[in-house]
Amino acid sequence: MSSMSLEDSSKSRSDYIEKTELGDLATELPGSTLSEPHKAYLLQRHGTLDLDPVPSMDPADPYNWPLLKKIINLLLVAFHACMGTFTAAAVIPAYEEIAEDVGVSLQRTSYLTSLQIAILGGAPLFWKPLSQRYGRRPIFLLSLILSCVCNIGCAKSPDYASMAACRALVAFFISPAMAIGSAVVTETFFKRERAQYMGIWAVMVTLGVPVGPLIFGFVAQRVGYQWIYWTLAITNAVQFILYVFFGPETRYIGTDTHASSAFKHQYLSIRRIDPTPFQLAEFYHPLTLITNIPVLIASAAYAMVFLFASVMNSVEVPQLLQSKFELNAEQLGLQFLGLIIGSLLGEQLGGVLSDTWMNLRAKRTGHKPDPEYRLWLSYIGYLLTIAGVVVFLVCTENAQTGKWSVSPIIGTGIGAFGNQVVTTVLITYAVDSYPADSGSVGVFINFIRSTWGFIGPFWFPDMFDTVGIAKSSGVVTALLMGVSFIPTVILQWRGSKWRSA
Repeated sequence: MSSMSLEDSSKSRSDYIEKTELGDLATELPGSTLSEPHKAYLLQRHGTLDLDPVPSMDPADPYNWPLLKKIINLLLVAFHACMGTFTAAAVIPAYEEIAEDVGVSLQRTSYLTSLQIAILGGAPLFWKPLSQRYGRRPIFLLSLILSCVCNIGCAKSPDYASMAACRALVAFFISPAMAIGSAVVTETFFKRERAQYMGIWAVMVTLGVPVGPLIFGFVAQRVGYQWIYWTLAITNAVQFILYVFFGPETRYIGTDTHASSAFKHQYLSIRRIDPTPFQLAEFYHPLTLITNIPVLIASAAYAMVFLFASVMNSVEVPQLLQSKFELNAEQLGLQFLGLIIGSLLGEQLGGVLSDTWMNLRAKRTGHKPDPEYRLWLSYIGYLLTIAGVVVFLVCTENAQTGKWSVSPIIGTGIGAFGNQVVTTVLITYAVDSYPADSGSVGVFINFIRSTWGFIGPFWFPDMFDTVGIAKSSGVVTALLMGVSFIPTVILQWRGSKWRSA
């Protein structure tokens, strides 16, 4: 530190934490600087020295884990992240039943979802510093057991106030994986494959929104809305058990050097693994990334797409389609199939093909492309999102009352395809731009996304009433172009200079 240049020392607090936060997680050294034993170990373990970042010689280092172990852990984290949005959207098909049971309006009942979206955005600011000191695994285990307890509280709530309070606590406790998941991917997978596996985590966050209503539409219709909460509690308990046996610790700071201690570090150790003292700044540090223009633009662009292609196309479905087509809870849940199919198909372009796109560029030029090269794929996502939302809104207004039409659902599917392309491309771009601070990047993106997702349902109904459902597509298009498409063009042009500034 004493040799730090004046230029380095003048960098922002955000930049400082980026460089020191992960400690000795991995050293990004060229192959020529590695010792012969280190080279031999990497060749034996990975079959190549072309690794970015370069892992240590410790079997406890997550980069050195077998691929199957990495994928199982990722699936647990991704499903945990899914449970955040899944839980928030689960009650959508039961709005009418809940409103009647607790004696409130349908609009007020929808706040049970909006409230959770807001908390899901802010709560990771609290969990992220704790996961840095105590590791990811203890935080995930605590998250699940407390979420289980609070979902039981929701099921037993006698009135709206107690149900809203329990829903708020569930959102707070279930939230860690929604933001820390990006750090888990960065701590486990090499850069060349990061978009593919980041996409698995990202698509699960997206799928939580439509899958919740699809499943629980049947539950609400057949056994009552209380069983939505009981099912969520049971799911949390099963997750907890699976984590105990199959969810190792990914926060590695180079303290374990022998294979004999690897199992203890990954599964049995619940202690403070990083002795660095807590600082108040850590709890709001992710918000300081607002000064990092590339991350800010990527976050805002993605959040706007998520707002319309995911939040609006799901939260507003009961108001727009249930009354128009006279749907019951089961039928309402089936309207979310378009979002599910579109998201799964979109991930193929945003994830696997995104990595292929970058790798082909590297082979063609002989060096690794700048992260901005990945942004070319985002324009496909923006245009498809606009097209999908326009189809959804126009076809919804033009549909005949009382006669179901598939056209709005096709629109939500097209929008979901575009949303998932944008999701994976922009999150991966942001993490690749600041890989040493991937945890904060994930928390910041989640905060922006959830804040906008929380505000949207409050003004969507007024927009539809004032402008009209079909004409609202013009407002949506203008916002997507002004906040997402055009800023991304500027980011692709100036991003490399901003990152090196």
